[in-house]
Parts: sequence; structure tokens; C-alpha cells
Amino acid sequence: MRLAVTSAVAALTLCALDARPSGAQPSGALPGWDAAAAFHRQQTTAAGIVGSSLVLVHGGAVVGESHAGHRETGGPAVDRDTIYHWASVTKTFTAIAIMQMRDRGLLSLDDPVVDHVPEFRRVHNPHGPIEAVTVRMIMSHSAGLRASTWPWGGGEAWHPFEPTEWAQLVAMLPYTDIRFVPGSRYGYSNPGILFLGRIIEQLSGDDYEVYVTKNILMPLGMHRSFFDRAPYHLLPRRSHSYFRSDEGLREARFDFDTGVTVSNGGLNAPMADMVRYLAFLIGDPARTAEYDVVLSRRSLEEMWTPVLPAADGEGGSGDDVRIGLSFFVERHHGIELVGHSGNQNGFLSHLYLHPASRTGYLVAFNTDASSKRQQRPEITRETDNAVRDHLVLAGLVAPRAPR
Repeated sequence: MRLAVTSAVAALTLCALDARPSGAQPSGALPGWDAAAAFHRQQTTAAGIVGSSLVLVHGGAVVGESHAGHRETGGPAVDRDTIYHWASVTKTFTAIAIMQMRDRGLLSLDDPVVDHVPEFRRVHNPHGPIEAVTVRMIMSHSAGLRASTWPWGGGEAWHPFEPTEWAQLVAMLPYTDIRFVPGSRYGYSNPGILFLGRIIEQLSGDDYEVYVTKNILMPLGMHRSFFDRAPYHLLPRRSHSYFRSDEGLREARFDFDTGVTVSNGGLNAPMADMVRYLAFLIGDPARTAEYDVVLSRRSLEEMWTPVLPAADGEGGSGDDVRIGLSFFVERHHGIELVGHSGNQNGFLSHLYLHPASRTGYLVAFNTDASSKRQQRPEITRETDNAVRDHLVLAGLVAPRAPR
């Protein structure tokens, strides 16, 4: 049964994010939001996070906005125009591109990966023929591939941030194996998504970044979003990122290039653009024709249908998390949410939506904080989870029907 939106939210005069001057925040209009924004700011400061932004969306409009801290230490405050790195949230764009191609008859989700990426035949499958690994399995992280893309090096300052060429990935395929029977269970895999990116390039004739820009970013009006290094005119808006440990604060690589792994985690975007993406996912009957150009509602909901039980901390969060087609379906405090997180190079981000009530939110942090002394290896993730729980328990995400 679809949940009704509270009368307070329904009666709110919703305004688009770009319609307000930078720095303005809705205050007092939405019951519970001021407390949620204060909680976000307090948690961000307590965690030692340099900067963070949180945006709550109902339908296609922003109903709450909170910013805490700075784009860089001693620098400008974060705001809706701050460009964050969204890391593995990129995977949802890659999956939407694959669904576009499926809907246009260019592939089937049950196609063997080798039909589109012949080099994949070099992977060792001790469980049977390599043809058993399908596009659908890659999308649901059930192909049996390892988690890390490049497990050999990358820690030195002079190393590339990620492999820079497709040939490097191909070279390690003979040293790659399928670790469980394909399709039998969940196993989060970053390299698997790279094969989806390759399929997109092979079938479209465009580089991955070009295809997604033309067919997702541009139709949704995400004009300040980009992959990897920033255009010159957007560089001043790009957030720096940091690692905080017991030894102090260390800046991560700035304006980095994800190389051949771009389809896995290369997206950078300001909150204003990501609100457009979240609004598309939430949907709007008045904009069906516009949104269907990107992907139909039916295909989106197919992506949100659970396939297998998943695990905490790898794209999804919590004790009750399942994987669909590159989106995670999670249950928190009795509420089922669809989402995906990202974590790379000091950035942590999360996208959540509750389709039935047409609500959702975005949060991004520019500092990966941890403490061995306190035995807290993932302080920023703890903060992310705490913000989510506050929003759900306050009825701001998946608003409860009035009694």
C-alpha cells in the first residue's frame, strides 16, 4: 500500500533548488527539518569531517538543505554548488545505460558477457563454461568476480590512481577467476562494472563518459556534472577530500582521474545536479515523457526488484539489505528504501529514495574518518548511517500517513 505524504509536506510550497540564492536554506517550513539539519551539522563536526552536504527531496523539489564545514581546510564553505565525488553511485548511471540498451534491443540482460566482451573468455571459471556469466549477474554482483579492481599496487604517490587503459585490465584477466558458481550468491565486484562500461562503448561507439553525458546527464539537465578531472571553469567548485586518523588530517589526491574504472566510480557533480537525478528516480507523472527518454518507469522499477541477499558496507548498508540490478533495497526501522553508496579517495556519499512516498535524500562527505584508538574503523560511515536513521525516524524520508 502506498504511504500518504504528511499534510505538512503536501502543503509545502516546493521550490526548485536553483531558484533560491546560494546559501539559503528552508527553515521552519517542514516539521522536523530544522532538528535534522542541526543533527547533520553536529554529527559532521563531531566526526572531524571537513565538509558535508545533505539535501532532502520530495517529488522533484528540495524541501530541506543543510551544509556543514568547508570545501577545503581554511577555504570556502560547502554549499549546493560544491562539486563532490560520487564514487560508486556512478554504478547506477552505468546500469541505467545498460537498461537503455536493453530497451532499445541492443542486448539482453541474459546475454553471456563474452558475447559483447570477447576478452572476458580469458577469465578462469572452475565452475563451468565462462558463457555462464551473464550481463544480469554482473549487474546484481552475483558473477563471482573479486571485489577489488586492481589489487597490485596503487599506494604510492607516483602510481596512477587507477589503471589507465583497457589493455591493463585485459592483461590481468588470465589471473582472474570466478570465485563461486555464477548467480548462486552475492559478491560485490568493482571490476565487474568495468565490463558493463566496455559493453556500453562497444555497442554505442562512444567512450563511456560521452555516452552517459549524451544519454543521461544532458537529458536530465545535469550540466555541471563530469567524469574524472574537472573542466577549468568548474575546478574552483570542486571539493578537496581528506583522510582523518589518529595521526591527524591528510589530504587525498585532488582532481584525480579514475582511468579505466570510470564506469565504476568516476562521477563528480554538485548537489543541484544530483537533485535532478534523484527527481528522475523518484518520478513525476507530469514529466513522464521527458523522463522516459532516459529510462521508463517500468525499467527503473525492474532495477529495484531484489535479486539476492546482499551485505552491509559494499554499496548497501544495514542488516537487511538486498541487491537488485545495481541498486540496493534496504530496510531500516520498518521502512524499505532504494539506494546506493559511494566511498573513494576520502569521499563518502549516499543516495536514497522511497518510491511510494516520492521522497529521498542525498548526502556527501569529503572526509573519510577512522580511529584505531577508539576501535572505530569507519567513523564517516557511522555518521552516514546516523543521519539516515534520524531522517527515517523523524518521518522525513517515507513520511507517515497522519493518524
